Order: sequence, then C-alpha cells, then structure tokens
Amino acid sequence: MHHHGYLWTGPKVRFDQEALRRPPHPEPPPAGSRPELVQRYREVAAGFPTSDLPPLETAYWLVKPRSLVRGTWEEAKEAASWLGERLAEYAPRFASERDRETSRLARLVNAAAERLRRGADVSYGFYLERPSYLSLAVVTCSPLRAQGELVCPVT
Repeated sequence: MHHHGYLWTGPKVRFDQEALRRPPHPEPPPAGSRPELVQRYREVAAGFPTSDLPPLETAYWLVKPRSLVRGTWEEAKEAASWLGERLAEYAPRFASERDRETSRLARLVNAAAERLRRGADVSYGFYLERPSYLSLAVVTCSPLRAQGELVCPVT
C-alpha cells in the first residue's frame, strides 16, 4: 500500500464545472440516442481523464495524468505530513478565518493520517481569496480498493 498526493488550485468558476469532474457513464448512450447526447458523452469521455480538475470522487484521481501526482509515499504519516505542509502554505490565503486556525489544521492532518493508515482516501477543499479554490487529496493505492477497476498511476 502507498499513497499519492494531488493538489489543484484555480478559479472557483472552473472548479464548479462538475461535468468535467465526474467520470463518464460506463456505457455510452444507446444506438438511436439524440446526436447532442452522443456528442456530450464523447466530450466527457475524452475530457475527464485528461482534465486537471479534481474529480468528484477522490479515487478517480488515479485515472488522471501521472504528471498531476505531487508526491508518492509508502507511509501514511509521510502523506499526512505533505498535507500538513500544504495546509500551512495555503492557510494565510484561506477565505475563512476559522479554516486558518492552527489547532483545526492539526486535527485535519491527524485525521488524515488515521484514515490513510486504514487504507482510505482523503480529500480537503478550501475557498481561497475570492474567487479561488484549493483542492488537496491523497489517494491510497491498495489491492483492496473499493474501486478495483482504477489502476494505480505509479507502480
């Protein structure tokens, strides 16, 4: 088991483009479907795996380009430490004063370490100075993943 870190920051309006953040349906539209439905399916099927936007489901980071992996760690503690460093780096830009509280950030890092130790994924998001957004995620690569069809980008 190991962990991959992902970071995305950008305009909130881009983050809100949910169609590009969800994987396409496993089955294409049936024969005879409206042409615009077929075209939209093709666009999403082509765009989702190549987009740098954070997926709605954390595990789907694994289908994104390998170049988006910001770090890989064998130990959950190391991955959580990376999260903590990123939180500290971006905290001064958090839109909410409550989100900047050091004790709250420490609790988030500790919770992340525990979840990662158990083989779960972690995803945090924060509004930055308007209108930006920060998405941080650590995905656990394990043969026991709930989404076994998702292949680890680095083996």
